[in-house]
Amino acid sequence: MDALHPRLLTTRFAQSFAFYEAVLPELLGATLMRGDAAGPYAHWDGDGQGILSLFDAGMMAAAVGSVDVDAAKARDSVIFICRVADVDSALALCLRHGATLAADAADRPQWGPNLRTAHVRDPDGVLIELQSY
Repeated sequence: MDALHPRLLTTRFAQSFAFYEAVLPELLGATLMRGDAAGPYAHWDGDGQGILSLFDAGMMAAAVGSVDVDAAKARDSVIFICRVADVDSALALCLRHGATLAADAADRPQWGPNLRTAHVRDPDGVLIELQSY
């Protein structure tokens, strides 16, 4: 189960995809599990666990309400992904402990079957995605 994994937000998806597809297999024994250079998402695993995901920065900016993709990219180049059993409960927990809301809980079938997410920022502003599927 991929409970935690890094996701890089990119404005140059095809170039980033080509780079990671070229180096991750040799560096980490990673295998492309989903996606291609067309984007907007790609994911590599190693030994059954998530190693890295790429995601189009413009799509993430839209999801968290940023209108300026360049400004959003300057702020959010990495997102911490947490797979949780219940997005709504996890969101409430994070908010109780000082997170700020970036995007409320929502179903995101366009991102994947049965995917539900919420986005918060930790006290230092790091973007966190709570997800279930």
